[in-house]
Amino acid sequence: MPLLDAKLTFIGACQQVTGSCHLLEFAGLRILLDCGMPQGGDQLRNLADFKFCFNPGSIDVVILSHVHIDHSGLLPLLVRQGFDGVIYCTEQTAELLPVLLKDSIGLYLADLERDNRHRPSAKAILPVMDLTDVERTSLYVQALTYDSTIVLTEGLSFSLQDAGHILGSAIIRMELQRQEQRSVLVFSGDLGNPQSVLMNQAVLPIDADIIVMEGTYGDRDHKTAADTIAEFSQILADAAKGGGNVYIPAFALGRSQEVIYFLAMLYFQGLLPQRMIFLDSPMAIDVVSIYSHFFATLNQRDLAKVSKVVSADFERLLPILRLTRTSEQSIAINRIADGAVVIAGSGMCNGGRILHHFRHCLANDHHHVVFVGFQAQGTLGRRLIDGQNPVRIHGDEIHVKAQLHTLGGFSAHAGQTDLVRWAQAAKPGCRYFLVHGEMRALEVLQAKLQHHGEAVAIPYPQEVLHW
Repeated sequence: MPLLDAKLTFIGACQQVTGSCHLLEFAGLRILLDCGMPQGGDQLRNLADFKFCFNPGSIDVVILSHVHIDHSGLLPLLVRQGFDGVIYCTEQTAELLPVLLKDSIGLYLADLERDNRHRPSAKAILPVMDLTDVERTSLYVQALTYDSTIVLTEGLSFSLQDAGHILGSAIIRMELQRQEQRSVLVFSGDLGNPQSVLMNQAVLPIDADIIVMEGTYGDRDHKTAADTIAEFSQILADAAKGGGNVYIPAFALGRSQEVIYFLAMLYFQGLLPQRMIFLDSPMAIDVVSIYSHFFATLNQRDLAKVSKVVSADFERLLPILRLTRTSEQSIAINRIADGAVVIAGSGMCNGGRILHHFRHCLANDHHHVVFVGFQAQGTLGRRLIDGQNPVRIHGDEIHVKAQLHTLGGFSAHAGQTDLVRWAQAAKPGCRYFLVHGEMRALEVLQAKLQHHGEAVAIPYPQEVLHW
């Protein structure tokens, strides 16, 4: 028998980016680390066919690294199918979770209704979860502050440490002990880009024996913040000169707020030619309010750069920001021919208002589209970046003439150098398991860490680790 008799099953985000989920079994408890939704491809069919590889009713605890849907999106399905334990997360994540889940399930139900209109009633796809499941999920959530220790049972405790990725993101540090044997398991969740504004630096895994870590950008580094802002500023200038708008598909949480921050910096420096900035996402607008609630936890050095014009209210960061909550307000934006920046979801262009804007802007070579976040395989955003032309949106074929740009420096994920630096903070003899990355990125990161003498594996789906 292994020394601790601990078992970790790698379930989701194995050799791919989305669907984060791992199952730890120890001391009679079954604990899920994340319960994320796979993204990309035929989302409706994928969800209709999805089955957990475990009995949801057998899970005692879920520990959530952060609120992004690829880490949290299947929680309502877990609850619907019998989970009735505790969902632990940071206090910021607890406040954000119902907002993101309601939006995700709402979009899913709307897409399902639209899709079923084109199917015979006998072949209609039934919803696997709904908004009632989101409400029930919220009942199981227990909010924690960073660095507080929770004892789950004798010999098993955990704490949540700042991951620096998005508001409320956490590294999960678990301490397992049986008699004289002790082991520290660290699950990175998503690690933040140290160049990102507003977030703090990720806590280092200095005493880890086993690290399960993401490798989204394991094969490359990002541009410097200065280069990214210079490129962004040039795109804005080119769009103004050419008589077009700038459209930014952005995740409602994290990227939208970071883009607003940089637009505010350019505005107060007199370098923002546009005079209309639209945040066209009801969810992102709700998130902005939550940012205001947790304003004191944001990186104060970054806020000091615009501190003369803001109070503890994120909505006032950019004076010309317009919040378009209703669909009528969103539709009206399409009548604006030039001089506007439109920030809309979803970040990977697999749903949300950005698709409606794309139907109007992609065929116009005066307009610019700026991708500021990772685009997973199978998403519309990835197809556009890879040069697919034409593309289909809501059944219509769109010929792409707009100018497309990718700004990797806005990424909320750590680049290769920062991933390696974080991993090597662990004590000698630590074992590493790389997840949450496309295979090439994971293999490159594996080689980098092995070059420094580390023991590194890339688990396959449902691979089991015993120790």
